[in-house]
Amino acid sequence: MSVRDDSVLFENIKSYISLVGRGQKSGKTLSQNQAEHLMSELLLGKALPEQMGAILMLLRMREETADELAGFLKACRNKSSLALNHAISYDFGAYAGKRRHLPWFLLAVMALAESGEKVFIHGLEEQDSNRVYLDSIYRDLGWSMASSSSHANTQLDTFGFSYMSISCFHPSMTTLMQTRHTLGLRSCMHSLSKMLNPAKASCSVHGIFHRDLDSMHIDVAHLLQDTNVACIRGDSGEVEATPEKAFMMHSYEDGHSNQREYPILLDNWALQTRKLGAAGLKDTWTRNKVCKYGEQAVIGTLAVALACKHSLSTSESIDKATSLWHSRSGVWPNVQ
Repeated sequence: MSVRDDSVLFENIKSYISLVGRGQKSGKTLSQNQAEHLMSELLLGKALPEQMGAILMLLRMREETADELAGFLKACRNKSSLALNHAISYDFGAYAGKRRHLPWFLLAVMALAESGEKVFIHGLEEQDSNRVYLDSIYRDLGWSMASSSSHANTQLDTFGFSYMSISCFHPSMTTLMQTRHTLGLRSCMHSLSKMLNPAKASCSVHGIFHRDLDSMHIDVAHLLQDTNVACIRGDSGEVEATPEKAFMMHSYEDGHSNQREYPILLDNWALQTRKLGAAGLKDTWTRNKVCKYGEQAVIGTLAVALACKHSLSTSESIDKATSLWHSRSGVWPNVQ
């Protein structure tokens, strides 16, 4: 790639497409300032649909740099309309959907909330997908997703956690994410949504699917000096430990990048837990039935969150997560 000129901010999207798309030898990467300006223009709707698709797919094919993602993320954060009254402890982005298993991370969120933490979850359901999204789980449980910042504040007061679709507080970002329906491919917008941390939580936990994206998330956190950020290759790309496999947690804590290796938490390969339906989550929480896979997925997810926020070792975080899970009330909330 050619050396970029950080000082040049172009007046139109076409110039950015030309800069990025000139090919392997002549094309350039964007500086953080250029990336922030470009994304601001996209979010303001200043690109034609063809231009929007072109720039997002060019970046996908070439793969975005950490500087580019940091600039894009700054622009996305500046356009968020979320306004919460609470100091949020944990941020969870739920955008991938689950293939084989239920979203057990929801029970990890509930356990954290019962311990006194405030947890904000944000996500987006893809209508043409065969995956299980948190939106459908909420519908099946008869729960209400937060429809506004004030609604989320009420849920945080009452239950300690709240889930809101990104479409409610960031419609322009949602529009860019929905290009997947016409292009057939996800773009960097899906990674940015997981990094967004719209509630400015003190700890943001990310789940990714593709190898090496975990370290990229940490590089971006470093560039933006985010406080505590943890990223794992989670089940189906969600913020959920896969207990059947050893996994690595990448983190950025108090100005330092770290890695922790977690062991296999479940000896036997489990059957698809999504066949249990949303009732499987309730049965496990209330101790009505035992799902070993679900319990270990919750413990692993809790361990990651606790390790990042409290700078715990692998063994310390697993012990604390296990204790937190087993001390849950078992009382099922009616989230409205």
